[in-house]
Amino acid sequence: MLTGMQLIGQEKSIGHDDLVIYGENPATGEKLLPGYSGATIDQVRHACKLASDAFDAFRAQPEEKRAIFLEVCAEEIMLIGDQLIERAMAETGLPKARIEGERGRTCGQLKLFANVIRHGIHLDARIDPAQPERMPLPRSDLRMKNIPLGPVAVFGASNFPLAFSVAGGDTASALAAGCPVIVKAHSAHPGTSELVGQAIQRAVKRCNLPEGVFSLIYGSGRTIGTELVQNPAISAVGFTGSRSGGEALMKLAFNRETPIPVYAEMSASNPVFLMPNALQNRSASIAKGFVGSLNMGAGQFCTNPGLVIACKGDALNDFITTAELAMNETVAQTMLTSGIHAAYVEGINALKIHDSVVEIASGKPNLDKNLCQPKLFSTTAKSFLEDLSLQNEVFGASSLIVICDDLSEYKKVALALEGQLTITIQLDKEDVSEVSTLMPILEKKAGRILCNGFPTGVEVCHAMVHGGPYPSTSDSRTTSVGSSAINRFLRPVCYQDFPEELLHSSLQSSNPDSVPQLVDGKLNG
Repeated sequence: MLTGMQLIGQEKSIGHDDLVIYGENPATGEKLLPGYSGATIDQVRHACKLASDAFDAFRAQPEEKRAIFLEVCAEEIMLIGDQLIERAMAETGLPKARIEGERGRTCGQLKLFANVIRHGIHLDARIDPAQPERMPLPRSDLRMKNIPLGPVAVFGASNFPLAFSVAGGDTASALAAGCPVIVKAHSAHPGTSELVGQAIQRAVKRCNLPEGVFSLIYGSGRTIGTELVQNPAISAVGFTGSRSGGEALMKLAFNRETPIPVYAEMSASNPVFLMPNALQNRSASIAKGFVGSLNMGAGQFCTNPGLVIACKGDALNDFITTAELAMNETVAQTMLTSGIHAAYVEGINALKIHDSVVEIASGKPNLDKNLCQPKLFSTTAKSFLEDLSLQNEVFGASSLIVICDDLSEYKKVALALEGQLTITIQLDKEDVSEVSTLMPILEKKAGRILCNGFPTGVEVCHAMVHGGPYPSTSDSRTTSVGSSAINRFLRPVCYQDFPEELLHSSLQSSNPDSVPQLVDGKLNG
């Protein structure tokens, strides 16, 4: 049952903030019960105290037990059944298939990290044996492995009520690392958050773990988030959302007495470069694929293709004609919240009135509540380079075509780009030489570079990078998706001249758990 309460450890407690949070059906405006009063400062501090108390016991658990815990979390989420699907649909306006797919991805992430820690890859165990006879100085016995940072604060995302929320990638990777987690639920889907939070709460109890391993709190405005980030018990922050929100958390974390890392995934326009031969040979198919990617989920993906870079000419005209026809047939979709819809309208209106921007295509009009009417605009490379605000993300199904006079302007545009989550290149064999000259620039601009695809859709696997240079993320060295995401919540410790019985099993010479070890520079296991 939904209770409208905070989930702090194994307790359920009523918040006392006068600003009550209600879920809302974005398609109808219907207020969804129950209401969620925000946590008090004391409740936040209690959750942090429980997390701090739980940390040493949780991180000391064998990897196998933590792996089982992650799998039990996935099992408990699935056991919620249709209630979770129906509540998430009501709070987001997203279709059933999308929510079911996202539930599968969420459980898949939990299971992925269970397998990662079972194999010990995350430990990065390294052993440099003593060399007592080395001249001119002997070498001590040196052994290193990663340990968890400490309790982590996770802020749920608006656009993924499951996969980037209470049991999403940040939570899964932090728990896998051995870090207790306190989640601040996103106010757009409070009921969905509580259902998943209850599932994790049950998993903690089933696995006989310290209750402070997980808590879920609510709060509108910035007071609760500020208190959470500034609490001395918190060692890192995971965030997916707006650039302004991410930067505010970064400032709070940096100005603490002990600064902590904020792993924020913020904004990106995800440029698509159309190389001349690919455009000449496949303009229609590329245009159709582009429009499909642009309109997916009303464009409410952090990898939505918000920029297209192409050379002027007949091939680009054909691309635009095909894209316009496809856009004209596109039905408006419900956006996640009235706030997101208002920001989208503001963004496309700014493009409409820009002196150097032309509106070239639009989806079918619809005056119903919170609907996203897709838009396609164009400008010249010269105008784009003169006003770099044109590359700012418009969160929704909107894209800007940057028309270049020649390939030399591709490089100028690429050099001017901010950091991106993705960059896509549509190319044919004859374009390879030109693309090779672009690659050194593009590698410095994005975390994922795609060839002949479209950026929407992020595979959860070992090789995925969902991150990139600022401002797409706060730390270009990290990813929030894929098995490497666990590294955000770990730090290395070196043990010098320790007796074997005091070492973690992964650093013992006998290696009883057969984890990968780098011994004197050679990989074993």
